[in-house]
Amino acid sequence: MKTRFALLIFVVLALVVTGFAQQQAAPQQQQQQQAQAPAGPPPLTEKEVTKMLKKEQPQTIIQEVTQRGVDFDMTPEIEKQLRKKKATDEVVAAVRNAGPTARAAAAKLAAMGGHGVTIPPEEAQAWEAIRNELDPDKQIALANDFAQKYPDSPILTYVYAFEAGAYQQKGDVEQVVEACQKSLKVKPDNLMSLIMIAAMLPQPQYVGKHEMEKAKILTQTEEYGQQALKQINDITKQPNETEEAYQKRKEGYAAAVHAALGMVHLERSSMALMGPDKGELAKAEQEFKLAIAGTPNPDPRDYYRLGEAYSLDGKIDDAIAAFTKAGELGQGTMIKSYADQRIADLQKKKAGK
Repeated sequence: MKTRFALLIFVVLALVVTGFAQQQAAPQQQQQQQAQAPAGPPPLTEKEVTKMLKKEQPQTIIQEVTQRGVDFDMTPEIEKQLRKKKATDEVVAAVRNAGPTARAAAAKLAAMGGHGVTIPPEEAQAWEAIRNELDPDKQIALANDFAQKYPDSPILTYVYAFEAGAYQQKGDVEQVVEACQKSLKVKPDNLMSLIMIAAMLPQPQYVGKHEMEKAKILTQTEEYGQQALKQINDITKQPNETEEAYQKRKEGYAAAVHAALGMVHLERSSMALMGPDKGELAKAEQEFKLAIAGTPNPDPRDYYRLGEAYSLDGKIDDAIAAFTKAGELGQGTMIKSYADQRIADLQKKKAGK
């Protein structure tokens, strides 16, 4: 599962950097107009803020600080000095959010977002912390904290998607599904979450725990997958992106979806009363082949599952070839051991015939 997790984590990060930008980016003309606008007054210095505290009302200070920013980052010592000058909690928060670090985080998010979406600096900082955190447990904690503080945030759906990605790294399929469901509840067409939940639902680790709902889960997975493929087909080409790179990017996203659909049909094939369903096996084989062909670095699990489909379909030579490829790509992992065992079993079966 770790290889598939790694692929999907990559998909998540790529989609946040490119997909969110292409869905939310401000029109180029608007960006040019903003670039040509005259520069405003420089950010306030610590000394200027201190002077304002002596003669201005908190609301006036907050407005000025928010509009101009400050040229320093808040530190415990600076906060202590501001509070000595009777700075309110609201003023301290405004100054903290107007510092260079907070404004830089907001600028990055603004480059990703547009169409009237406004992200306060403090919220932007929280978002950046989630994106940059490498420890999955800490990332989950940051995502939960964000959801509690900013329940109406326009980027909450992406925060939940990152939370799902963190749970993927931990191997917690149940929590991945739950986080994706929260993400899709906020934004039903979140492509990141559609890809992840489609990949997780048909896994034996999940459907095995929900056997009574298996048929419903597989149907839901197929719906998620088809919706994701439609969105992938409509992805916008990025500025300066070559046609070849654009097509490879789309194919890479689609590969994960086709692998998920392959699992749907493989699981369905085992639900037939009179032995494996040949029609479902044929569909599984096709989807896994699409997944493998859609990326220059195929997941060995896809070759392994393709081998399973071929084996159940009675295509022994094709199955051996698929398991062999899975073993080659899965060197140093358990997949190599499993694939070698399946190959040995199939060769005995073939010799017996």
